[in-house]
Amino acid sequence: MPNQPSLPSKPVSEVWRPELVALPQLTFARRAFRVFFRLAMKLLAFFTMRAVIKGLENFPKKGPAVIVFNHLGDADTVLLVAAIPVAAEGIAKVELYDHWLVGPVFRAYGFIWVHRGKPDRRALRAALDALKEGRMVAVAPEGRESLTGGLEEGTEGAAFLAVKSGAPIVPIALTGTDNKTVHERKWWKRIPVTLTVGEPFFIQEQTDHQQTMRDGTEQVMISLARLLPESYRGVYRDRVPPD
Repeated sequence: MPNQPSLPSKPVSEVWRPELVALPQLTFARRAFRVFFRLAMKLLAFFTMRAVIKGLENFPKKGPAVIVFNHLGDADTVLLVAAIPVAAEGIAKVELYDHWLVGPVFRAYGFIWVHRGKPDRRALRAALDALKEGRMVAVAPEGRESLTGGLEEGTEGAAFLAVKSGAPIVPIALTGTDNKTVHERKWWKRIPVTLTVGEPFFIQEQTDHQQTMRDGTEQVMISLARLLPESYRGVYRDRVPPD
C-alpha cells in the first residue's frame, strides 16, 4: 500500500550557514540536548507505540559504526532514538533545516544535512569525520522514505562510508512506522512496531572501486531484507538467498 509523503520540502540557502556543510561539534549544550531529546523520544514511543525490540545484544558497545535502517516514515526517528543505547549522528534532508517544527529540533541535536538527488560530497565528508572521531552515524540507504512500504533500491552512501572509514555496518530493520499507519492511528491506541538489530559486518574492499560499491550496497540491503518480514522486503524479496 502506498506510503503517505513526509514533511514537505522547502528551498534553503547555505549562505552564512556553515553548519549545513560541516560536522556538528559536540558542545556541552548539544550533549545536554541529546540527553533530553532521547528521553523525550523514549516517552513518546512509550505512549504511542507497542514496541518489540529484538537483537539489541548485537548493537556495538562503541563506535565507529554505520547504522543502516529501512526508511518507512517520520516515526522511524522516534523508534530508533528510543531503542538504541547511543546518541548516533543523524542525516537529514536539507529542506528540513527551516521547517517550523523539525528544523529547530534537528539543528539543536546537530544533524548532518544532505542535499538529495546527487552525491553530496560535503555531507559524506562530515559523516566520515564523525566516524573518524569514533561516533556512530545512522544512514537510510534507500535515500528517502519508501513509497511502497517495502525496500527500494539502495544507494551507495552507506557502503562508501563503511569502506572509507573501515567501520562496521549495523543493520536495523523497522516495521509499523510508516506514515499511513501512524497518521491513521486512533489517539488512544499504541501502534505495534518492531525494531530488529542484526549482526554487524564489514564490507570488503575490492580492487575495482565501482564493484566494491555495487556489491557493498547489495550486501547492506540484503542484510536489511533478511531481518524484515517478506511483505517489507520490496524489490529485494526475491534476492534474499535461502538460509
